[in-house]
Amino acid sequence: MAFSPIALFIALVAGITMALQGSLNSSLTKKIGLWEATFIVHLIATLVLILIVFVFRMGKGSFQDLFKIPWYLYLGGLLGVIITATVVLSIPKLGVAVATTAIIVGQVGTACLIDHLGLFGLEQIHFSWLKAIGIVLLAAGAGFMLKG
Repeated sequence: MAFSPIALFIALVAGITMALQGSLNSSLTKKIGLWEATFIVHLIATLVLILIVFVFRMGKGSFQDLFKIPWYLYLGGLLGVIITATVVLSIPKLGVAVATTAIIVGQVGTACLIDHLGLFGLEQIHFSWLKAIGIVLLAAGAGFMLKG
């Protein structure tokens, strides 16, 4: 797998955006409630995507094979609701920095497992002891964030 500075920058933007989103969603939840905020977040996302796909025609794919793909590929929507709810629940209790650090530890650990097994049709990338050490250091960092 080749290193790509552009892809790294995009991932950094994703991380920044996730921290902002979690903070905004947590504030929204305080005002209107957990499931109501989760609904509003996904409703707005749906409206934005309707504009992107159907009005501005920015999509490059097709819905032709929508019913031919494996059922588990549809779980992203369910996971999106779970992600929004769990981020919103953890941030007020832990703070944005600690919650985000814990989220990253969970993401990286799960990502290493997915890579190693090549799940969901993704390229298999073997797990190494260096990656294990990285996960341990991330977890230690999360622990330090809790104590700080």
